[in-house]
Parts: sequence; C-alpha cells; structure tokens
Amino acid sequence: MNPHRRQLISLAHPVYFSLLASVASGIVNTVWVSRLGGAAVAAVAVATNTENVLLGVALVFASGTTVLVAHARGARDPAAVRAAVRGGWALCGLVSPVVAVGGFLLRGPLARLVLGSADPESLRLATAYFVISLPGTAVFFAQQLVDGILKGTGDTRTPLRLALLTNGLILLCDPLLIHLYGVRGAAASTVLCRCAALAVGLRTLRRNALLRTAAQARPADPLPAALHRTLTTGLPMSADFTVRQGGALVLVAIVARLGVTAVAAYAIAYKVMYVATMAFYAVRQAAAIHTAHTQGAGEDARRDIGRQAVRLSGTLGLAATALFAVTAPWIMAAFGAGPDVAHQGVLFLRCIGPYLLLMACFIALGGVFEGGGGAPALLRITLLGTAVQLPLAYALSGLGLPGVCLALGLAMAVQCAAVAALLRRARRQMQTGVSLARVG
Repeated sequence: MNPHRRQLISLAHPVYFSLLASVASGIVNTVWVSRLGGAAVAAVAVATNTENVLLGVALVFASGTTVLVAHARGARDPAAVRAAVRGGWALCGLVSPVVAVGGFLLRGPLARLVLGSADPESLRLATAYFVISLPGTAVFFAQQLVDGILKGTGDTRTPLRLALLTNGLILLCDPLLIHLYGVRGAAASTVLCRCAALAVGLRTLRRNALLRTAAQARPADPLPAALHRTLTTGLPMSADFTVRQGGALVLVAIVARLGVTAVAAYAIAYKVMYVATMAFYAVRQAAAIHTAHTQGAGEDARRDIGRQAVRLSGTLGLAATALFAVTAPWIMAAFGAGPDVAHQGVLFLRCIGPYLLLMACFIALGGVFEGGGGAPALLRITLLGTAVQLPLAYALSGLGLPGVCLALGLAMAVQCAAVAALLRRARRQMQTGVSLARVG
C-alpha cells in the first residue's frame, strides 16, 4: 500500500468515528424528537444546523491550532508548540463569550430568520432549544479546541474516545430528558454530557508527552503574536466551513418553502448523510495533518498525498451513493417517519448521489490545501460554489427535493472544476520556475 495512503487511513479512521460520534448527538436527538411530531423535528433541524455554522467559528482556533501544533511538531520545536497552544486558548477565550451571550440574546430573531413565521409551533420550539443550546456553545468551543490540540500532536484517537464518551452519555440521558422537557430536554442533554467529556479532555491534555515537554519551554512568540498567528492560520479554514454550513442553513429556509413535511424529510436525510460526509471531512483532516507533518518533503510528496486523499474519499463517496440508494426506505423507517415524510426522504437520498461523489473528492483535496497554506484559495472556491448553489436551489425548488439535489450537484461540479483549474495553473507555474532555474 502507498505509504501516504496508509498514513491517511491511520489518521483518518479515528477522526471519522470522532466526527461521527459528534454528529450522533443530533441524530439521536432527531430519533427521539421525531416522536413529538414534524414541527419538533423541523425545530431541532434548524437548531442543529445553526450549531454546524458555529462549528465553523470554532475552527478559527481549533483548526488553526491543529495546523500550527502539527507544523511545530514536524519541526521538533517545543517553544512553537507552546506558543500555538497559548494562542488557541487566548482566541477561544475571546470568541466564546461573544457567541454564547450574543446567541442567547438573539435566539428569537435567529429562529425567525431561518423558519420565517409560516409555522408558529416550529418557531416556538426552535427558540426554546436555543435558550439552552446557544449558551452551551462555550462548552462546545472548548471541546473543539481540546480536540484540535490533540490532533496537532498526532493523537487522533483521544478525540474519538472523548466523542464516544459524550454520546454514550447522551444515549442514556436523551430518552429521559426529552420525555420530561421535550426539545428543551434534547438541548440540555447535549450540553450536560459535553461538560462531562470536556472535564476528561482537559485532564488528558495535561498527560500528553509532547505538551508536557512544550510546557517547560519558553513560548516562541508573545501571547498577542501567538493569538494573531492562530487567527490568520485558522480564519480561512473557518470561513470555508462557515460559508458551507451557512449555505446549508439557508438551504433549510429554501426547503421550508415546500412545507413542514419537506423540511422534516430533508432534516432526517441530511443527518443520515453525515455518515458519508464525516468520512470525507475525516480524510480532509488527515490530509491536512499529514501535509503539515511532512512540510519540506517537496511538491511531489504533497501531490501524492492529494492523489491518495482523493482516491480514498472518492471510493467512500461511491460506496455511500450506492448504500443510500438501496437502503433509503429502511433508513427513513428507522427514524419513525410518517408516510409522507418517508416518501420525500427516500427521494432525496436517491437523488443526492452525484453531489456526494463530487463532494468527496473536493473536500478531501481541501486538506492538502489547508496543511500546505493554501486555505485562502480554497475559500474563494467555496464562496463561488455557494454563490452558485443558493440561487440554483431557489430556482429549482419548484421541482421539490430532487430539484434541490440537482442544484447541490451542479454547484459542487463548479467547485471541482475550479479547483482542477487552480491545480493546473499551479503545476504550470512550477514547471515554468523549474525551466527558468535550469536556464539560469
């Protein structure tokens, strides 16, 4: 097996199960909340999609710290490791109160922004969920930073264990709290269980050998400079994810024009898709970490990492497409969806395949850009894709959920074409530089 492929698999599979466990709380909530009716499912869908957008905010310090710690580890520089960790915590401490307090104060307008006022019951339930979940983002952000630090050291297994702990506790708490308090209980269960896992994660950081060594070194940068470095490193990655998830949140609003049944079907199907999309993001994270660890190995190594990442993620995308097409009716039945919701959900899962396959390749290749300092270029392509996706989805929503799937696929095709053009241009520039060097 290709050594880069072997390393990608080694790094990616714990990340995948960690990411999957992280979104499992939303899936578990949806399973239990679906028994409360379509309005409750729509409300939780809006709330959990909002959290996905906030995850993009967390990536400023989480992914930025991962890349900086990985670079410092590859350079065997404990002082740079300590500076990266300090910068991550400082930025997290600045951002978390703003998001937690601001989100709580704006919970009503946020729910209305996405759901509108067409369904007052969904609006009421979404606002009730936000009362607890938005202040709880402070815990969520700290969790993401702990995971990011550990991943930067090359430890992708501990974040998996922490995610499994969180969701094991949620499995125990959800039935009781949702039964007693409805959608508020779903939010409370998630926040409380994350608090318990965060406490364990903070203890784990103190036991990490690389971090213990770094703690004894003098930081390579003063705190303001370390914070700024984390911000500039993480911001393009954060913006890329936030734009993508913000587009997904706007897409919920577009689907809402089709009615509560369509929103409920879309919510269930979209969460099922996480089984596939989290695999793509796992390969992306593995590619970013591996690329950062091998800085200085040359352009050929980076190109090979990119090829292996695309092949691995593309294979996963093809498998997911076939799996969803065959098992869609059983998937919707497992969520307890009614006949109308189930019919639309099956239709969506069977139409989404081309989008998934294109997304698999694009997302995986993005990890090489991130690990090699090319995140700003990737952000521009994501902005282009979102600018194409949302108007297309609005225009094609008259075809129902299949029209939304078509819009997603076309927009992703545009992004793949753009990244292919970017790679061709970079290759031509490199060849031109080599030719000039030979002439010189």
